[in-house]
Amino acid sequence: MSYTALYRKWRPPSFSDVKGQDHIVQTLKNQIVSDRIGHAYLFCGTRGTGKTSIAKIFAKAVNCEQPVDGSPCGECKTCKNIAAGASLNVVEIDAASNNGVENIREIREEVQYPPTEGKYRVYIIDEVHMLSTGAFNALLKTLEEPPSYVIFILATTEVQKIPVTVLSRCQRYDFKRITVETIVEHLKELTAAEHMQVEERALTYIAKAADGALRDALSLLDQCAAFHYGELLTYDNVLDVLGAVDITVFGKMYRAVVENRTKDCITCLEELVIQGRELSQFVIDFIWYLRNLLILKSVEDAENLLDMSTENRNLLKEDSGLADNETLLRYIRVFSDLSNQLRYASQKRVLIEVALIKLTRPQMEQNLDSILQRITNIEKQLESGVMIKASSGSPGAEEGKEDGDASNESTPAERVALPKGQLEDLNLIRSEWGKIIRELGGPIRASFRDTVVEPAGESCLCVVFSDHSNYTIGSRPATLADIERYVEDHYQKSIAFKTRLRGGGERLDTVYVSDEELKANILMDITIED
Repeated sequence: MSYTALYRKWRPPSFSDVKGQDHIVQTLKNQIVSDRIGHAYLFCGTRGTGKTSIAKIFAKAVNCEQPVDGSPCGECKTCKNIAAGASLNVVEIDAASNNGVENIREIREEVQYPPTEGKYRVYIIDEVHMLSTGAFNALLKTLEEPPSYVIFILATTEVQKIPVTVLSRCQRYDFKRITVETIVEHLKELTAAEHMQVEERALTYIAKAADGALRDALSLLDQCAAFHYGELLTYDNVLDVLGAVDITVFGKMYRAVVENRTKDCITCLEELVIQGRELSQFVIDFIWYLRNLLILKSVEDAENLLDMSTENRNLLKEDSGLADNETLLRYIRVFSDLSNQLRYASQKRVLIEVALIKLTRPQMEQNLDSILQRITNIEKQLESGVMIKASSGSPGAEEGKEDGDASNESTPAERVALPKGQLEDLNLIRSEWGKIIRELGGPIRASFRDTVVEPAGESCLCVVFSDHSNYTIGSRPATLADIERYVEDHYQKSIAFKTRLRGGGERLDTVYVSDEELKANILMDITIED
């Protein structure tokens, strides 16, 4: 006897065996029990969710000689004939290959004759959206007023292609994607009955890869079990067969991208290529990884929205703090564009490498989110006390150096003593300066990003600008008033601000200390004269 694929062998024979479509099953059973059966039904939803299976069960149920609570008994002659495909009362038509007007005319002629056995003649038209316009028009009248013994069940994966005139004549049922938990439970039952040894983690990955389609899950399981026949089917085995990537690899790649380690990104991709992983699937899975990070950062109690183990969820939490929401949105945009390009690309690896370089070097792009990421990177460096220097390779970098710069690099910074109150104000504003200009936003965020704050007397600070155009914007009284108001509201400090433009060759690395600290570091006696 030839081998039967799992999805065919385990097609549900009754309503109780259908998984994940309880709302549809209960409605159809109630119609049968109350004898309120419609004449036309439209089953729509993604592939592999049970549309054709439920249509066949419904055809058996309406003709069953001894139905049990709206479900077919499966034992009577009618049920057995329908299950075996030998009944003339149930006609299954593939509209993809029978989509012409003449095919519909044949149906119109057949419906004139009552069923030879049972109560109803049931026509199941699969992929009905493939019918031509003329075929739909030919079907309309029969669909609206068929004989009392005829039921039409139309099934489609693309309901938007069905004419409104057809939709209005049918009872519409939307099939949901089946949850990962439901698919895993069904796979456990199936593998136990088939005497397969499978790790639960492997079943979970297969369920996720099926993307809500139970039939796809059974096909993937069939493929993996065939490759590792008679062995324990492990998580790693499934990854090998499906060409998929472990989540830890995504974390490694993500951290390399955030830290702008371009070489590590390329090396990680090369390892995936050597292992024979499917690059298109890698891109899709990495987009989902970034999506999960964004959900974790944006939604409270996001754990309930993520289908993954506690271990993987903890890894995500660690990675979620490495980038802000705007940066994650940019990563998702770049990889989503890449996913569309890969469909028709012959050099997938090259395109992925280019995308990774874009992520690690936002200066390559001129759009808004890339600029925002560059500004964020600069802010982080400023907040950590790192001065931003022009690249030696940039135009004018060498010409812009002052004569004294070379000697300044080797000369220790000057130490200046300040009264305790002035030093406290200076240290407070310096430590919060990056946050202040970022939250004020607008022109302040753009023009104050390369400034330095220095003391200017009692309850007064001076903002030093290096760029003349930024100085012109930042020195406006209204701008300074906004900063003073923010400082007073958030830190309860009444501090006045003024501005000046940095002089040529001037150093901005002066170290300010208290009188006591300066005296403690001077190794000689100090005489204070009257």
